[in-house]
Formats: sequence, structure tokens, C-alpha cells
Amino acid sequence: MEMKSKATWIWYPGDYEIWLGNIMNNRRTDRGAYFPPFWKQDSHYVTVEFSTVVELSKEEKVLVYVEGNYNIKINGKMLFGMPKEITIPAGKHNINIKVHNQATPPTLYICGETIKTDKTWKVTFEDKEWIDESGKASDTSSTVYMPVGFGNFNDSELPPSMFRLERMHIDAVAKPETGLYDFGKETFGYAILHGIKGNGTINVFYGESAEEAKDKDFCETLDKLTVADGYITDLATSKSTKLTDKYTFGNSKAFRYIYIETEGCSVNNVSMDYEYMPEEEKGTFRCNDEELNRIWDIGAYTMQLTTREFFIDGIKRDRWVWSGDAAQSYLMNYYLFNDNDMVKRTIWLLGGKAPVTSHINTIMDYTFYWFNSIFDYYLYSGDRHFLTQIYPAMQTYMSYVLERTDEEGMVQGLTGDWVFVDWADKPMDKHGQLSFEQILFRKSLESIAEVAKLVGDDDNASEYQKLADALGEKLLPYFWDESKQALVHNRVNGKKSEDIFRYPNMFAIMYGYLDEAKQNAVKNSVILNDDILKITTPYMRFYELEALCALGEQNQVMKEMKDYWGGMLREGATSFWEKYNPDEHGTEKLAMYGRPYGKSLCHAWGASPIYLLGRYYLGVQPTKPGYEEYTIKPALGGLEWMEGNVPTPFGKIYVKMDKTSVTVKSDGGNGTLILDNGNKKVSIPAGKEVKIEL
Repeated sequence: MEMKSKATWIWYPGDYEIWLGNIMNNRRTDRGAYFPPFWKQDSHYVTVEFSTVVELSKEEKVLVYVEGNYNIKINGKMLFGMPKEITIPAGKHNINIKVHNQATPPTLYICGETIKTDKTWKVTFEDKEWIDESGKASDTSSTVYMPVGFGNFNDSELPPSMFRLERMHIDAVAKPETGLYDFGKETFGYAILHGIKGNGTINVFYGESAEEAKDKDFCETLDKLTVADGYITDLATSKSTKLTDKYTFGNSKAFRYIYIETEGCSVNNVSMDYEYMPEEEKGTFRCNDEELNRIWDIGAYTMQLTTREFFIDGIKRDRWVWSGDAAQSYLMNYYLFNDNDMVKRTIWLLGGKAPVTSHINTIMDYTFYWFNSIFDYYLYSGDRHFLTQIYPAMQTYMSYVLERTDEEGMVQGLTGDWVFVDWADKPMDKHGQLSFEQILFRKSLESIAEVAKLVGDDDNASEYQKLADALGEKLLPYFWDESKQALVHNRVNGKKSEDIFRYPNMFAIMYGYLDEAKQNAVKNSVILNDDILKITTPYMRFYELEALCALGEQNQVMKEMKDYWGGMLREGATSFWEKYNPDEHGTEKLAMYGRPYGKSLCHAWGASPIYLLGRYYLGVQPTKPGYEEYTIKPALGGLEWMEGNVPTPFGKIYVKMDKTSVTVKSDGGNGTLILDNGNKKVSIPAGKEVKIEL
């Protein structure tokens, strides 16, 4: 029996995501000062038109819920007022509903026996309808209608604009007499002051470390209050409220420690409301190595903290959506939460709206990560509908990129471009043609070419692929240095530099742009060469270790994971950091950006072992969209045993391996277990457990 779809709230695709993202991106403060993003912020379309065609065998009553003012047309005839319930007679009908809302995105929810708002509806922000002097309506054939945007908003009484993160009350685990409150681990939420008495001032200092919280002059976040005549005033916002038994701050913060300083009044206790997005950890990993188990757990907790309305970078300092950070969060998400809505929401926000005036987050490489993450999303989710929605935005951004290429079809940093690559411990020349950027650009062209084919735009697909191929043919002649057996960093005015960095070499391996001989050469001359500048950010360690795993070096990567992420644990980390250098000691390890506590101690890109363990140790990877087909290529990497679940659109794939056997069970899809370096392949039937003796 065919299942009937449920009604859901719908909107212009990207509008709700951009509106919600603006709220989140503008919560950042720097020592009490409002600190907005420094890139272009877009807004939703204030008037949109939703439309559908229905064919009814009998008349039908439908209920109408709208965020905004609206009119309804049935077969071109406008109904009186803004009706909450309408009756549609039998027959075929065109339904058009125009909604205006300046404050929040125009959204619509319609529920009848057969007529329901769902993903089949269309929407436009410009219906191009006008009436001429004869009273005849114009031809609207030039209007571009899009498939609507939607999410998990299926309750008519809970429209999208009412969405809020959840809260849970938590008490401090330690309250020394010094006024320093310890919540036991990195956390995020709203501080609550209890038992305020007297008239005077209260200063609240937050810290991811005790040193930061107690450093009143340099801690990254703080609050200041005055108490007088039964009222308490937040000096940052000038908002006053009547004093009661407890006071909850209006802005959430990241911290482990809170330090309270009072004058003329007192505070009896401090607690908090932990704020979070309820995410189920569908992916699991366990093994005989307890330190590695802790690395997985702390990585998962880091992802919990940085997965909010969107995937954000770090919870203390920026609290923004950065494309480079998000691209890694998506991959970790596929092996932990498998929350596809979160991925789509973040992609929409980053893509913004036309006209494009700069790279995403102003960073050239971050634009390329955005393109590549879209095709990755399709591979892991099988969600082709999303491609039809996002493809026009991809075209807009690619047009912007292509307009800024040089005469050789390569990208260079131009005025206003931030060429980032990584936080490196050595000055990096960002001028000219960077090999790293060309590699990302080529992959982006390949990604949009694939999406173009999938949405039926064959002509543009061919053009994008030609550009990718032309760029690919230049990579080795322009950047390969035979004497160094590596890709050099850049070319300036046609001259190769002498600098060798790990970044382009490991991405060339990951994307398959080097043949086997050059891969092995790069592995030895760059990746395993301690004379090449080491990477100290988890951000690029993610890709470096992925490149090694792709080369079958899981034993080496296991050692690196335990040294690097285990090193953070041995430093007392309760979430993973923005950057880690074992040579830094004391408060030096907390500093970054020229600020003594500028480093984020909870950063999304620090959780990369989640992805590495799921993808390269449990070995599960989709080979067709939505895991229609997938491979399992498990590798112990020196462990005695391991087991875990990888979440998929159809359920889970369970893998258990020790030195004598491999056990696999899958809820669906067509799987192939690959053993003995590819010499042995075993089909995995859905719903049955298969055990293979090694």
C-alpha cells in the first residue's frame, strides 16, 4: 500500500537557513562587545509564491497555516481575505499562494485529506505577473519556479521560526571559596546566578581553562551586571529585569570555568542551562585500546558541542559557520549522527544569495570545499532532490570563480581574497598560482560537472568537465619538481618556487591526481619526511592522515592519532582543540592570534578521528549514492580487535574484526567486503550476519 506523505512547512529553498544562520552568526561577542561576521550577510525573500496542481475526485477541505500575510488563488481567482480553511471542488486546479513576511521567512503549511504541503510544491520569489490596460493578466512563462525548501517541521502549531535549541540544567561540580566554579568539562550554555543579595556590581569571567577565567583582563568572554533597588541590569545590553531567586544570562557562552567577582553584593551559587541540539550518536566505535576509545568519545562530544543550528567552528570565540570547518564536520557527521538536514542547512547558509561578491567566508579554498561537499552529501545520502535545489547556487558561485581565473585558467588570490590553506608555523607565500588551490579548483569543477549531469544540464556538465581536464593537464608540468619528488608550493610569474609544503601533495593523493609511482614518491619525500614543515592543526592533520590511510598506512596513522589526539587528552582536554603543538607548555598552549587565550579548546575540526576510524578502520564507504552499493575494507592498524556501527540512509552497517575473523551485518544496500589488499571480495546480503575467517 502506498504511504501518504505528511504535511510539512515549506519555504523558498535557502531562505529559512539564511535567516536562522544570521541569528546564530550574530551572537558572537568579544569581551562583551558585539562582533558580527566580516563577510556579506544575505536575507530571505520577503514575498514568495507557492504553487501546486491538484486533481480531486471529490471536493476537499484544507486547513491553511502561514507565517506572514497571504492571498490564495484557485485557478487564477483570488479568494477573499486570508482564509484559514478553504474548500476545493472536484476536478483539476492550480493553487497559488503568495506570502509576505519581512521579519521571518515566508512559510506555508497546508493539510487536507490528499492536499498537503510537501517537497512536490514549487515556489518563486518573482512571479512576473501584471495586468495590462485591457485587464488581461500577463504571460508568466518566464517565471522560474524552484522545488520548495523543507525540513523536519511537521506540526502545524510549530512553524520554523519557533525552532529553539534544547536546554538541560547542570550544576557546577566544584565551587572553591575563591569564587571559581568548575563544571568539570568543556560545555556551552547560559550561566545562572543564584541568591543575589545587596546592591552593587557583579562581574562574570568565563574560561575554557582556569587560567583564562581568572584572568580578568584577557579572558575572551565576560559579563557585567549591576544590582540596584530590586532590579538587575546587564551592562552589555542595558536590559533590566526584576531580581528573583535566580538570574539567567540572555546570551549563551562556552566555558568550563566561571569566575565571579562582586562588589557591594553577593552571589550564593552558580549553575547553568546547557544548550544543545539533540543529536543521536548512531555511529559507534570500540576497540581493545582504551585511549583510542577515549579519543572517539571526546571526538563525539566535540561534535555534540559544535553541532548546533548549524555546524560551527568553535564554541568559544567565533561561533560562526566556516566552510572549511563545516566540510570536515559533514564527513564526521556521516559516521556519527548521519543528520542530513544539518548538512543541507549549513550548505544553504554558506552559499548565500546572488549576487556573489566574494568567496565563501572571503576564503578562496573555502569556496572549493563548499562545491566538493555537495557531491559528497549526495554520495552519502542519495538525496537527488537537494541537487536540483542547490545547483543554481553552484552555477552562480562557479561563474564568480571563473571570472577571476588568469589567462592559464588558474586561480590566484585577487583583491579581497583570503588565501588561507592552514595556520602554518612558517610564513607561506600566498602570491601567484598555488598548487594547493589549483587542486581544489579542479576537484570543484569535477564536482559541479557531476551535479550538472545529475540534474540534466548536459551542456554545462560537458563544459565544466573540459575545464577540469584542461586544468588537470597543467598540474604536473607546472608544479612537479623531479629532483624533490614533490609538488612545489606555487608559481609566481611563471617561475616555480622552491618551497615544499605537505598540503598540495596530500590532496593530490586523496583526489587520485598522482599515479602510483608518484604517490609512493610523495609519501616518502613529503608525508613521512620530518624535514618538511609539520602540520600542527587538527584541520590539516585530518587530510594528512586521510592521505596516509588512502595509501594503506593505517598502522602509521594509528600511531599518529594516539600521539596527537592522545597528547591533547594527556594535557587534560575534555574536547579537542583548534591547534595542538606538544612543544608548547603552560599557558603558551592556550594562546593564538596574538591573544593569551585566543585558541579554541573545542573546535569542530579537532574531531577528525570519528571520520578516520569509521572510514578507514571499520572501512565503510559508499560507492553509489545513498549506500545503494558500498564497500567494507577493514584494517586493524595494530589493534587486537575493533567493532562499530556506521549509520546509513537504510539503517546501520556493523563491522567487527579481530586478528582471526571479520563479522559484518548490514540493514540494506549491496555491500562488498574487501580483504587481503583487494584479493578477496565477499558479497554482504542485507539483513544477514556474515562471518569470515582470516
